[in-house]
Amino acid sequence: MNSTSAFHGSTMNDIAVAKRTGFDAVELQTPKLFRFLDAGYRAEDLVPLLEGFPVSGVGAIQEAPHDEFVRDATRLAQFAQVVGSPYVQMCTGPVDAQTVKDFRAGRLGPDDVRFRGALGLSDADTITETARRVALAADIAADHGVGIYLEPLGWSPINRVAQAVDILERIDRPNAKLCVDFWHFWVSGDTPEDVAGLPADLIAAVHVCDGLCVPEGEIPDQSVSRNVWTGGGDIPLQEWVDACRSTGYDGYYCSEIFCARLAELDNDFVASTLRKTLTMLLV
Repeated sequence: MNSTSAFHGSTMNDIAVAKRTGFDAVELQTPKLFRFLDAGYRAEDLVPLLEGFPVSGVGAIQEAPHDEFVRDATRLAQFAQVVGSPYVQMCTGPVDAQTVKDFRAGRLGPDDVRFRGALGLSDADTITETARRVALAADIAADHGVGIYLEPLGWSPINRVAQAVDILERIDRPNAKLCVDFWHFWVSGDTPEDVAGLPADLIAAVHVCDGLCVPEGEIPDQSVSRNVWTGGGDIPLQEWVDACRSTGYDGYYCSEIFCARLAELDNDFVASTLRKTLTMLLV
């Protein structure tokens, strides 16, 4: 169960909901994790709650200015080590889709302090710059005995399967893997066939999520396109699940959802229904 399945809850609540509704593991995410830690709790406080219940991943490290990036990567790697998670998630950036929209529209001036990452760089420099940060995150994670999985965001300059594979091959870190997120790859133009060509051992996580078609020429915005129930959108979920399975991948399939209307419903009801949806896709 991804933390978004109990959208407005807390980290402790996420664990409880995942256990009550029959999931096999939980993927814990920020901002809930940072809110938990900022309130004075420690990762060690969750260990008794997680006894016998795996944490499949924690996230997410966001591309950011160097000091902020190192701080968050270290914090999440330390957290993962304590709770027994094998991976920390890393997302390509900028994490704010509005920054990308403003850049494309010419509204991101030289005095704008928002992080822009690889925006405006050549394709080659985009790969090089992103690879540098992915390698740094992988090394920080390795210092704490965990790995990372890279999730390219659909609105960022690095958003395709081939780009992610190129980066992971370049950095050659054995603890660096890939997250196959259906929505992010789908809105970027990738297909189930692109996923089916991946080596199984490169995939560390699969996010099963849906979305509505993005009008041609628009920057994908998950607050709009992903505001839908899983199974109620335009992504052919079964084809994407089958593509992942065809690689030989046999790890976790994770329920990620950003539907504002359903986030207001009972957490157990939403989470248990998502688990049943995943189960039907995996039959």
